[in-house]
Amino acid sequence: MAETDILIIGSGAAGLTAALNLADRFRVTVLAKGRLDEGSTAWAQGGIAAVLEPGDTFENHVEDTMVAGAGLNDRDVVEFVVERAPAAIERLAELGVPFNAAENGGNGWHLTREGGHSHRRIVHVDDATGWAVQVALIRAAEAHPNITLVPDMVAVDLATSRHELRYSGAGNVWGVYAFNRATGKVELYTARATILATGGAGRTYLFSTAPRGATGDGIAMAWRAGARVSNMEFMQFHPTCLYNLEVKNFLITEAVRGEGGRLVNPQTGKRFMPYYDADRMELAPRDVVARAIDAEIKRFGLDYVHLDISHRGADFVKAHFPTIHAKLLGLGIDMTTGPIPVVPAQHYTCGGVVVDRDGRTDLPGLYAAGEVSQSGLHGANRLASNSLLECFVYGEAAAAHIAAHWDDLPRPPSIRPWDESRVTDSDEEVVIKQNWTEIRRFMWNYVGIVRTTKRLERAAHRIKMMQEEIADYYGHFRVTPDLIELRNLLQSAELIVKSALHRKESRGLHYTLDYPRTVERPQDTILIP
Repeated sequence: MAETDILIIGSGAAGLTAALNLADRFRVTVLAKGRLDEGSTAWAQGGIAAVLEPGDTFENHVEDTMVAGAGLNDRDVVEFVVERAPAAIERLAELGVPFNAAENGGNGWHLTREGGHSHRRIVHVDDATGWAVQVALIRAAEAHPNITLVPDMVAVDLATSRHELRYSGAGNVWGVYAFNRATGKVELYTARATILATGGAGRTYLFSTAPRGATGDGIAMAWRAGARVSNMEFMQFHPTCLYNLEVKNFLITEAVRGEGGRLVNPQTGKRFMPYYDADRMELAPRDVVARAIDAEIKRFGLDYVHLDISHRGADFVKAHFPTIHAKLLGLGIDMTTGPIPVVPAQHYTCGGVVVDRDGRTDLPGLYAAGEVSQSGLHGANRLASNSLLECFVYGEAAAAHIAAHWDDLPRPPSIRPWDESRVTDSDEEVVIKQNWTEIRRFMWNYVGIVRTTKRLERAAHRIKMMQEEIADYYGHFRVTPDLIELRNLLQSAELIVKSALHRKESRGLHYTLDYPRTVERPQDTILIP
């Protein structure tokens, strides 16, 4: 057993921001599921949204966020995050994130524009912002004597009052049981405060831009421990993921459309966004563009559509999108001379564990920040480049609340160690592989961009059957990373389907043919364990 002051599960933008804000006063342990840089942060291409352009205002950024979120956002939360954005970016620059400088000798940073934004307000590091942020945060965390970074720890379940030597129903969270990939054993980590920064549940879908580890672990663990989960029906599909049978999840950033990229039907050779959204065209919010591409693919029986920015000229394209250009060249596609084949793919989990302005969940001692949480910022659809921003603001908010209320946080009591005395090694790994594939396929087919009640009910039926099988498997065999992830994937899938069936309207990312209209009063879907 390892005891620390504060335990953080997840080593991306939210987790490391919280760690760096706490480490001057407290001992902090950060658990990563794989390598420290394997989470979603490192994959973020676009950038971070903030009001930095002359003529832009906080009110504009708030309004754009509310419009993208289809009115379901909590305006107070949106204001809270937007107003803290410029300072968050200054702090990242101080940590050494090399944001692109303004062009033509201008002051400040180069700002790009993405769909749904009324101004240029995205600071970026070429087209690989997340990687630059991740590198800077890890470097700072590694240099801090009070931060212990532990890679290759797969969280199994939160340690709660139920795991105390004397059982209690108080609901406190005292840390986590985590599988150590190096030893093959489950270890107990305890702390006075635990922060979930585990990312989203993108891998519940067949096509996703999320990294392999985005299996909804934090959402599933918090739900099992007794925390409310909200708005899981709002799964954002990124309109433009590279269509390539070998490379399953390479994202073509929204900034390609922001800088003039056009969507073209490869069969007709025509630009099609004017038919779906004549005013905003390729710069419409993501849900609109994703549905347009989905409709075009289905109507013409296509495998993909084309995204073309070759008209901007080779020098411009190579200067603005060096990472994407190099990657595509390696696959035989030259984006400076021709189009890129793209399809929509699951991209971001807008719902998650319910948190307040301080990042607190329903459970004493448990906080959450970033994609694992539902703070009220994104509403029914996330505005581009607001996600990294949320990680910094809420990582800091959770850290500030823990520091301010440290004396009120009790020390963890004695917790029972992990017990595997009644289980054996699995003799049927094929069960895990089969179920993993099946979940992702039926979620893609039944709970995708366009939904119907019948399809959702089919998915619910499959989930129910699989739950019995996986619970039986979990009860009999020693845990492995694959089994832990499968259990969390299925739990996440159930929460998504339950939420989608509950919403009797179409709003933002949830579009159902049975209820195509939007009801007047927006309401969150809140699930209670």
